[in-house]
Amino acid sequence: MEFSQQTAEGESEQESLLALGWSALPASYRIPDKTPTLAEARAWCKNLAETHYENFHVASWFLPEALRPHFHAIYAYCRVSDDLGDEVGNTAQSLALLDLWGRELDACYEGRARHPVFVALAETIRACNIPKQPFADLLTAFRQDQIVTRYANMGEVLQYCRYSANPVGRLVLYTCGYTDEERFRLSDATCSALQLANFWQDVRVDFAKNRVYIPQDDMQRFGVTDATIQQGIATPEFRLLLKHEVEYARSLFHQGLPLINMVNRDLALDLDLFSRGGLEILNAIERQDYDVLSARPAISKRTKLGLVLRALSGKFVPFLRSGPKGKAARPQ
Repeated sequence: MEFSQQTAEGESEQESLLALGWSALPASYRIPDKTPTLAEARAWCKNLAETHYENFHVASWFLPEALRPHFHAIYAYCRVSDDLGDEVGNTAQSLALLDLWGRELDACYEGRARHPVFVALAETIRACNIPKQPFADLLTAFRQDQIVTRYANMGEVLQYCRYSANPVGRLVLYTCGYTDEERFRLSDATCSALQLANFWQDVRVDFAKNRVYIPQDDMQRFGVTDATIQQGIATPEFRLLLKHEVEYARSLFHQGLPLINMVNRDLALDLDLFSRGGLEILNAIERQDYDVLSARPAISKRTKLGLVLRALSGKFVPFLRSGPKGKAARPQ
């Protein structure tokens, strides 16, 4: 009887955490009482993708129309998963929701999908023969963000990227029919570089969440502390530190660029757009003399337009984009 009482109390506490967590998110995120049809689920995912992320909408111009519902479903899974981790505002509630989302992922692979995301995703998984691991890895990263706030070295940061960013690139490749390790390796380099570019762009934003992704050993070597970031003053030491991190991220981008010439043209255009966009973020940081504390570096509308026009030109003229190759000096 005592064991049953403890179990009931544990279940009650879990239900309370879930209820409070859901209340911080859009009502549409909750698991519905009635399982939607595939058409309804795909419409839900399409709306989420095209109203929450402008860059996704632009990138979808270059995708074959038949693949767009699959990318909508993958994006919706990533978006909701991310929000369960970052938009709730309470660690225990976020972890409870992420665990529930993981059980829904299991149910999806067992043919018991209930949420619009998983109803749509189940068809994508079937059509593209996608394994569960990349989806599960993303949840590992979102859970890690709830409990890990500092990283000892770049090896640890890249291990985080292995869960937070690299699965997205692999999901894209699976969806387009690519499953070989060489393409995965190049995709991992690009995705990790994109994650790092975002980290260096958002040092101040992440610090407000008590997260520092700059490796602690690099901070120590350049004489930078949390207090430097908190004060919001880009000291000479901080600028040198960011220059060091930007150069490493740029080398990862160059390492991944050959992938552009190893996929079909439609996907190549998207890869080119996102790789060049990531490099432009690094250029924006450089133009600010590595001061990301007083103002968040951003890509200008003019530069964004130029990137889109450059990609669009690839739809109509022959192109060969074999970017410069660079070796990353740090562990991957």
